[in-house]
Amino acid sequence: MVSASSEPTPYVPATVAQSVKILVVGAFGVGKTTLIGSVSEIPPLRTEETMTVASVGVDSLAGLDAKSTTTVAMDFGRITVSEEVVLYLFGTPGQRRFWDLWEGLADGAVGALVLVDSRRLEDSFEVFDQLELRTGMPFAVAINEFPGAPRYATGQLREALDLLPDTPIVTCDARSRESCAAALSTLVDHAIRFPLPAKASV
Repeated sequence: MVSASSEPTPYVPATVAQSVKILVVGAFGVGKTTLIGSVSEIPPLRTEETMTVASVGVDSLAGLDAKSTTTVAMDFGRITVSEEVVLYLFGTPGQRRFWDLWEGLADGAVGALVLVDSRRLEDSFEVFDQLELRTGMPFAVAINEFPGAPRYATGQLREALDLLPDTPIVTCDARSRESCAAALSTLVDHAIRFPLPAKASV
C-alpha cells in the first residue's frame, strides 16, 4: 500500500531495496503538476513556465480560464510505498509539441497513471494513442474530480475512452495527498501483473 504520510522525507531510507519509476501523463491542464506536488514526500521538481502570447491559438484554454503556466519538460517527485520500495514520479508535458520528450521520460518506467478531466474527455484520446504507441506499458486511469465537473459511471468512461476491460479506472482529487496515493497504489497493483518493460527500473 502506498504511504500517504505528510512528514517530509528528504533521504531515501536505508531499508529501501527497490526503486520504481512511474509516469504521470495526461492532456494539457488536467492536474499532473498538482498531483505530483500533492503526493511527493520531497519538494517536487517543476519545469513550469508562464504562458505567453506565443501560445495563443496553439494551446486551447477552453475550460482552463485560470491557467497561466505550463510544464515544458517534466515534473518530478517521490513517494515511499513501503520500507523497501520507493516510487519516483515523472510528470510529462501535456501539449503535443512536447511529446517527443515522452520517449526519454518513459525509459525504465513500469507503468503510467493517466490523469483525465471529465469535462474534456476528448482531449485524452491522443494521450492514450501516444502512450500505447510509444511505450506499450500498463496504465491506470484516474479521473481528476474538478469542482462542478460531470460524473460518469465507470462503464460510461470505459466506453468513451475505449479502454480495455482490465484497465483500472479510479477517481481522485489531485489536491489530496491521500487520494493521489490511492490512485498510485491502484496503478502499482495493476502494473505488477504485467511483464516489466525491458528497461524497467526496479
